[in-house]
Amino acid sequence: MSNFIIHKSESRGSANHGWLNAKHSFSFANYHNPEKIHFGALRVLNDDIIGGGGGFGMHPHDNMEIITIPLEGELEHKDNMGNIGVIRKGDVQVMSAGTGVLHSEYNKSAEKEVRLFQIWLFANEKNVTPRYDQQSFNALERKNKLQLVVSPKNNDGILWIHQEAWFHLGEFDKDFETNYKIKHHENGAYIMIIEGSFTINGEVLNRRDAIGIWDTDNFNITSNQEKSELLIIDLPMR
Repeated sequence: MSNFIIHKSESRGSANHGWLNAKHSFSFANYHNPEKIHFGALRVLNDDIIGGGGGFGMHPHDNMEIITIPLEGELEHKDNMGNIGVIRKGDVQVMSAGTGVLHSEYNKSAEKEVRLFQIWLFANEKNVTPRYDQQSFNALERKNKLQLVVSPKNNDGILWIHQEAWFHLGEFDKDFETNYKIKHHENGAYIMIIEGSFTINGEVLNRRDAIGIWDTDNFNITSNQEKSELLIIDLPMR
């Protein structure tokens, strides 16, 4: 018998700093909800809109696996490891903070917004050497199927992190059905609806709703609208 929890879009924390309008699925910065600290190894899932010219100046992180998924616009990254890059929709960025890293993220455009998910997972190894990577993915390869974009270490050709976690993106036609099999028996899955509507585990979820599922080895997914998109994070629950 599976367990699940639903996080409706409107239940998320919010912060509007003018240049940044953020929605927090879990406690973050000034938003604290004791019932929404984390889901297994998932600590942060922020849904950010960064105004033209805005961004995060140089700031530190350590012992977190940080994954950034742009949804719109162009985000410029710089860090103290010497990496400079721009990520756009279709790209995914990973950073292992490990022993410590300084980085900045800025909207490359002075006029257009950047929209993105920034996700933090607890690492399964402490104090690793910091690292950065990014990769472009063909969106056609997630049409009516799940496209793997992040996985554990030693999966050739895929962005990897220091955690037994798998990230999939998918875009589906109306009424398309599929089944997702969780990778490890001790893992669960956190599913964010990016656009459209899905029925997952018998529950109807709409844009920016999310569901966490555990104590099961699989669950069913049905798309309720054309071009419905989702993100599945398959990750340890303890």
